Amino acid sequence: MAEPQDKLYQEGMKVRRHILGDEHVNRANERITAHNREFQELIVRYGWGEIWTRPGLDYRERRILVLGTMMALGRWEEFRMHLRAALVGQMSLADIEEVFLQQAIYCGVPIANTAHHHLEEIMKELKDKGVKLVGEK
Repeated sequence: MAEPQDKLYQEGMKVRRHILGDEHVNRANERITAHNREFQELIVRYGWGEIWTRPGLDYRERRILVLGTMMALGRWEEFRMHLRAALVGQMSLADIEEVFLQQAIYCGVPIANTAHHHLEEIMKELKDKGVKLVGEK
């Protein structure tokens, strides 16, 4: 089925592809069904098209907010998706460490500990694929 052609959807898809990468977005699009189509369009149109395109915060700031929020909510599948995208998108490991330290205080040390475990797994996965990580020690 064809994608919607309205401007908000198209802008949202452009940002979604920029932030999450074509591989992820293509995989997500392949899983669209008659039952989840409207929900997927809602995510693209309003999450990516309306919110991520606003001028008030840059992509780095939005990534920080999303990572911290996913940690706070314990939504590890979304956290991993956004963490992977942040690393591939050249977010520095120093920035990510700051998010983890901040969330350790506000959400708890176990949350930050879990986040570090996910980070190590994703770093290994990306390094095995030849991705250069910004600020790797």
